[in-house]
Amino acid sequence: MDNEEINYDDMNYVDRVVLCGSNSYDKKYYLNPQFNMLPDQVKEDIKIICVLFTEEVGGLFRMEFNEEGDLELVTEAAEEDILYDEIGAGLLVKEIQKNRKELFEELNLFYRVIFFGEEMPD
Repeated sequence: MDNEEINYDDMNYVDRVVLCGSNSYDKKYYLNPQFNMLPDQVKEDIKIICVLFTEEVGGLFRMEFNEEGDLELVTEAAEEDILYDEIGAGLLVKEIQKNRKELFEELNLFYRVIFFGEEMPD
């Protein structure tokens, strides 16, 4: 899955910033170039989360920051996708949030410091 081949221009929201996303239909992964400064291990971790999610559940999956700077996990599917498991997707999102809580807290802090200019807490 190559970062250069997917176009997520339709995912540019006025009040949201997409960190990364995965698409089960095109078998593509996208990392927003604004986040290339993240450590390689973090980039690898979020890529694994995204790709494994769409391989298990299908549809589209993305990590995005809302206008308050909080990371949200978003999943959706094409209307004609009868194999997409909406309940399973919701359960998997909750499991990922629980198991990767520390990573997501660090990403929230990173986003607020880098993009909002907030001070690092002591």
